[in-house]
Amino acid sequence: MEQLAFIQNIRDWSDQYPWLEMLTSLSILILLALLANFIAKQVVVRGIRQLISKMKFFNQDIFTQHNVIRRVSNIVPAIVIMNGIVTVPHLSEKVTVFIQMAAQAFIFLTLALAISEFLSIFNLVYQRNPKSKNKPIKGYLQLVKLIIFIVCGLMILGTFLKKDVFTLLAGFGAMAAVLMLVFQNTILSLVASVQISSYDMVRIGDWIEMPSLNADGDVIDMSLHTITVQNFDKTLTTIPTNKLVTDTFKNWRGMAYAGVRRIKRSIFIDQSSVHFMTPTEQQKLKEFLLLDQYLNSKHDELERFNQQLSNQSLYNQRRLTNLGTFRAYVEFYLKQHSGIAQNQSLIIRQLQPTSEGLPLEIYAFANTTVWKDYEAIQSDIFDHLLAIVPEFGLSVYQAPSGADFRQFTARSANQAEI
Repeated sequence: MEQLAFIQNIRDWSDQYPWLEMLTSLSILILLALLANFIAKQVVVRGIRQLISKMKFFNQDIFTQHNVIRRVSNIVPAIVIMNGIVTVPHLSEKVTVFIQMAAQAFIFLTLALAISEFLSIFNLVYQRNPKSKNKPIKGYLQLVKLIIFIVCGLMILGTFLKKDVFTLLAGFGAMAAVLMLVFQNTILSLVASVQISSYDMVRIGDWIEMPSLNADGDVIDMSLHTITVQNFDKTLTTIPTNKLVTDTFKNWRGMAYAGVRRIKRSIFIDQSSVHFMTPTEQQKLKEFLLLDQYLNSKHDELERFNQQLSNQSLYNQRRLTNLGTFRAYVEFYLKQHSGIAQNQSLIIRQLQPTSEGLPLEIYAFANTTVWKDYEAIQSDIFDHLLAIVPEFGLSVYQAPSGADFRQFTARSANQAEI
């Protein structure tokens, strides 16, 4: 009886100080929430982590970067507070309802963040698959995240307004035009992402060239709104996804698959150096291993043709030219070159003469796509051709420089003195 009387005395005393009873109950509730949080994170989360670590198909690094389980465990103390706040005495109904709504909003936000983390993990796991370069899903996952956070925002708003989510959506129906305007970039990017994926226009790792946006390099990331290109000068260019559908760009993927890269360059020949070859010049060029057989076959061909024109003048007969012989030499030389792909097109042709000379274009393919090796092959070819041009009695066109004019002036002055 004495114990009951003691308890009754404490109750009577606490009734005189309601604020003290309220603070005590709040303190107990907070301690319980902290205890639930400790148990959830230190016992449950650790247990699940150990269970996952024993599974071989889970990647530990990815789960370390994105801890979904620990984020979900934050719901436990919120649930304790949301259900326990009603037991706190002397607390106004408005405060109780507000705390419950805040706890419920926190639960919704935590779940949305946890789902977002899970989608990030799924994307990282998918990227380890070799097929992910052909079909990236990062843009689609970003759209799913956007929808999740929009729904989460509506649920939080509905919680504080005490309205159903569907009622809010019906109210937003009148704002559809405004929402379309606000999310027009997202809608355009989504449609562009679907088209890019369906038509296999761009993949991660592709070398693309888009002069209108100063992009020339490798695609390193594809998201819903942007595609990131690392240029060859190590700068980064961000391209809106829909620009790849509306604007033109060049994708060098075909070159990478073929394993060859085109060489298309010209040597400008001074047209005044083109002439018919004399027998002496022909005999001299026969010393070239590549031209011996060509000159003999060409000589026989011209002999047969000219016999049919025995009554014609010398000017009507066909004769060898130094430019035609040089063109044949270039073709034979490239066919013997180890850096040229012999199974691809190989053309040596003359282009339209210009004021800068007669372009002799080389159209061939190097047997590599490595930039350094490709430039080395191309430079080696033109080093040789530029050095051997004088042997054919030809000269490469070059616009006169200041040094040329000074030499001409000095030579004219010396001749005037003489």
